[in-house]
Amino acid sequence: MSGDEHDEGLKDRLSRQGEEALGKIAEELAANPLVSSALAGALEARERAVAAQEAAMGALGIPSAADVERLTRRLRSVSQRLEGIEDAVDRLDERLDALDAVSARLDDLVAGAKGRELADTVERRLDELRGEIVALREAVAPGDEPVPRAQERLTVSES
Repeated sequence: MSGDEHDEGLKDRLSRQGEEALGKIAEELAANPLVSSALAGALEARERAVAAQEAAMGALGIPSAADVERLTRRLRSVSQRLEGIEDAVDRLDERLDALDAVSARLDDLVAGAKGRELADTVERRLDELRGEIVALREAVAPGDEPVPRAQERLTVSES
């Protein structure tokens, strides 16, 4: 065995023995009623000190760490909601821009030559429809012939 290997083996053995010794000491201290009661008392005193500190900070109007944490969580939640609203507004804005573009295009069509042609075509078709309606009216109820006297007061019998 060389010197380095001997040193490593010695280190490992001393380390292991030290850990075992510390473990035994910790077990003995935990089993000792005096040490256990001292630890319990220290933990209880710590809890009372934390409660007293929170009460004092509350009386002075200073927020505790728990208050700050709650406020931070709430702020994150509001921030996420706001981001969602901003995204929705952006999508709505894009839709409105698209509608504005369509509206502008329609205005251009109506104002341009195609718009005039379209308006003329619609006007011609309306004139044709008016003529057809007048012809139908004449065919169904001619206006020049008076209604026969017998038909003025026709009685309808129920069957």
